[in-house]
Order: sequence, then C-alpha cells, then structure tokens
Amino acid sequence: MDVGKFIELVTRGAEEVITVEEIKEKLLKKRKLRAYQGFEPSGLGHIGWLVCVKKLQELIEAGVETIVFLADWHAYINDKLGGSLENIRTAGEYLREAFEALGLKKAKYIYASELVDSSDYWALVLKVAKNSTLARIKRALTIMGRREDEAELDFSKLIYPAMQVADIFYMKIDIAYGGMDQRKAHMLARDIAEKLGIEKPVALHTPLLPSLQAKGRMDTADVKMSKSNPEAAVLIHDDPEDVRKKILAAYCPAKQVDENPILKLYEYIIFRYYNEVTIKRPEKYGGTITYNNYDDLKKDFSEGKIHPLDLKENAARYVNEILDPVREYFKENPENYKRVRKLALGS
Repeated sequence: MDVGKFIELVTRGAEEVITVEEIKEKLLKKRKLRAYQGFEPSGLGHIGWLVCVKKLQELIEAGVETIVFLADWHAYINDKLGGSLENIRTAGEYLREAFEALGLKKAKYIYASELVDSSDYWALVLKVAKNSTLARIKRALTIMGRREDEAELDFSKLIYPAMQVADIFYMKIDIAYGGMDQRKAHMLARDIAEKLGIEKPVALHTPLLPSLQAKGRMDTADVKMSKSNPEAAVLIHDDPEDVRKKILAAYCPAKQVDENPILKLYEYIIFRYYNEVTIKRPEKYGGTITYNNYDDLKKDFSEGKIHPLDLKENAARYVNEILDPVREYFKENPENYKRVRKLALGS
C-alpha cells in the first residue's frame, strides 16, 4: 500500500492526528505499525461504539496491528460494576462479542491483567510517575470520567493515568487511538516518551458522539452520549422501534446545523458506514433524494430543504440497519449479554 493511501485510511474520520508527519516517519522504518484503543469493560454498549469499530476496521485495512485493550484493572480502579474483577471481565467478553458482531474481525484483544504480572510493566508505571507532577496526573483524571477533586476519593485513582501511559509504552504502541476524551492521556504519554528518550506514540482521536438531547458545545465530554442516560443514548441492543422513538425525540431544530445531534449521527456514523445516503420522503415533500457526502446533506438541511422529521426517520432506518447484525448475534448467543444486562440494569 502506498503512503498516501495508508495515511488516508488511518486518518479518515479523525478529529485530530498528532502528527501525520510522525506516521510517515514510522513508515520509513519498514516495520508493521501497532495501534491500540483502550476500553473499560463496564456495561452495555451504545452506538458510540460504532465510531470506534469503523476506525479500528480502517486501521486493520491499512495493515496496522490493531489491539483492543480491555482495561479490567483500570475499570476496577474506576469502581465499575461494583469493583468486581469477575464482573468486569464478563463485560470484557461481552464487548469482544459485540465488536466482532459489528464487523471487527481481525483485532487482537488483550486484558490489562495480562500485563500486570510483569515487573517490567510496574517499572514503567513508576518511571511515568517519576516524570510527571501530581498536578499533571490530577488534570488527567478526566480520561476516566472523573474530576480533579475526585482524586481524594481513594489514592488508586492517581495511579490510573500512569498505568494508561505505561500500557502504551509496554505494548510498544505506535498509534494511540481514542475519542477526544482520551487526549490528555495520550499527550501525557507523548511528553513522557520524550523525557525517557523513547519513540513518541502518534495520538489519533475521533470525535465524541453527542447525547441525543445535547444542546451545548459538542466538543466537551459532558454532552457525549452515555449509557447512564438511556433516553438520550441508543443502545446497541435497543429494538428497532425503541431506536426510532429515541431518535424522533432527539434535539434537532429546523435549519440548525451547529450542535445538532441528529446531524452528528449522519456525520460520525451513517456516512462512515455508507458511501451514499438516501433520504426517503413523500413526493409531496420533495420525494427521495440521495447524497454522496455529508456536506451536501448538511447544506440542504441548513436551507430548509430537508425537514427535521425526515432527517430523523431516515437516521433511525440507517442506524437500525447497522445494528441488525449485533442484535441477531446476541439473540442467538445471549449468555454474556444477559449477565452484563443484569449487572448494569438489575434485570
């Protein structure tokens, strides 16, 4: 694969890449690059996972060795699923099944518990800690969905950012991938790599999918879609009618393109999964229209040529098509889904 095609695949759909030039430099070394994305196994998945799966698929297509890192110890530190490693690992197996059902077939899955038996790993954790300040570590707590002042809850929270950086170094990651909410961890890794004299990981970030009810700035973590607010999040197991109801109830003012979560569904998911998108509507309202890119759809919506209801109905149709395989898989293989559902929802 030529360099131009490789870079296009790796950076497609990204909000930020630090830096493209460093990717080119790594390619000159004529070795297979390695990327990873870390996940705390903590419950049922929502359609924000579709953003991740598509990017991971593109990394694999580019020939990058791609790791899904199941951060069970990190989830334990973060008090997920009652702080039970057994429950967290059940959620990890559920996540693996979901990603594979969504089409991620060639990724490598590694648990944090596979790293922590190594003294070399803990030596890296200490080196990271020695080369960072307490203030910098506390600022990085947002990577785990915590505020700086929550470091006072228990000391283990302060270990988390150093572990995340050590994960990257220990697995010899070339491309650290995540949502924009992981930026602080990746930048910390780059800074400390420079201090330690080791090769810096490229930081690759995709945008955060906003809550369906989001009305504020969409570049902030507090408006991202979260399973903790089920009415504002489409879960990957929601039946087709529930998906439709949630999307129809979403915030989507006519002609408003900024801070519009339905348009973000098209930009971050639908146009990433389909080369062309058809808006079906009655002839009296303009009939069916097909778009080959997101910008043209956004322009027509901003000019009032597409009604919010038509935008929503068709978004629901496409999201349901994408979710059909994972719903079918868990219908036939329900064990881990049922366990995680009971842990997360009590039913």
